[in-house]
Amino acid sequence: MSLTHAELDASLDALGQSIVANSAGAIVSYDVSFGELTVSAQMTRIVEALTQLRDHPDYRFHQLIDLCGVDYPDRPLRFEVVYHLLSMVKNHRIRVKVSTDEDTPVPSIVPVYPVADWFEREAFDMYGIFFSDHPDLRRILTDYGFHGHPLRKDFPMTGYVEVRYDDELKRVVYEPVKIAEFRNFDFLSPWEGAQYALPGDDKAKEGGQ
Repeated sequence: MSLTHAELDASLDALGQSIVANSAGAIVSYDVSFGELTVSAQMTRIVEALTQLRDHPDYRFHQLIDLCGVDYPDRPLRFEVVYHLLSMVKNHRIRVKVSTDEDTPVPSIVPVYPVADWFEREAFDMYGIFFSDHPDLRRILTDYGFHGHPLRKDFPMTGYVEVRYDDELKRVVYEPVKIAEFRNFDFLSPWEGAQYALPGDDKAKEGGQ
């Protein structure tokens, strides 16, 4: 039997209140929107907060579904790290958020959820978010010579360098991005732009005569 929207929101509201009350200050607030529960945690206590969400008998969020970054360049705390958890026992999902800047590392949650290893590496690679005590914090999607972090809002769409294989040097080379001039399109349809008779046009002319 499925819950109505009002019943679902009431259930999530009660869960959010319980999580904040039992977190000893590690989780500071919650919000229920669009049938989803989001809680905000203190960045320095994220390991404590997630450990409680995993181990508390009323929550049992045993599975980390995803960890990702969000970039808000105009904020002093530019980045949010977002954790998505699943409780298959309680049939609940929750979103946990913390905020940080470009220089302050977020404590790694690999000891709590080992699957976070590659998720944190991706957030580091794409956003430049640092994670303290991570066992192997290095790029995972870009290569070792890559500069910048592609998912930051201020990263240029074209990037800074382009990679190609040089047949003379017999190796991969890096070069500054060169943007070719845009082609000039006349946007005419084939019937307007063609300088020759299209199949069938001759019959139209004959009929007009």
